[in-house]
Amino acid sequence: MIELLSSSLLYEIPRNPAIAVGLPIALGGLSGAITKSSVNTWYAALAKPPGQPPRIAFPIVWTLLYGAMGYAAHLTASHVNTPFIGDAARDSLHLQYAQFGMNMLWTPLFFGAKKPVLALLDITALLGTVLKTTNDLRGIDTNAFYLYLPYCAWLGYATYLNAGIIYKNYKNKN
Repeated sequence: MIELLSSSLLYEIPRNPAIAVGLPIALGGLSGAITKSSVNTWYAALAKPPGQPPRIAFPIVWTLLYGAMGYAAHLTASHVNTPFIGDAARDSLHLQYAQFGMNMLWTPLFFGAKKPVLALLDITALLGTVLKTTNDLRGIDTNAFYLYLPYCAWLGYATYLNAGIIYKNYKNKN
């Protein structure tokens, strides 16, 4: 019963577009706020790889990406009872929740625990999950698919930045 309720609830939450968009933005903002002191101290002192964007770019880009992934979840949820693609839509929502969890884990790993290697493992798994999700969305909702494309690109870039920070700061350390 609890599993049925939780599964049903997970399909219902993104049906409301305001909640679907607002919840990931709010949780992402909270995650960023919690680690702000580490960003201003520890992260600021790290050597960065070539192509590092200005700090102001990160909250802007992530707010847009969280909103896009939330709206993609809303579009996906609208198909959970659609004949022929309902199962795929439910599976995609499961992946979307999983990738969001991995996304939320990255910030405390990287900035909170100051463990860029663990964060790199997380973001690599996240990127794979997001690529799978994006591919699956192609057959469920074209608009949701297109909403995920910038997320794929940014995650590839963020993975490079994470790996570059490890290389530039930890390459000669035991």
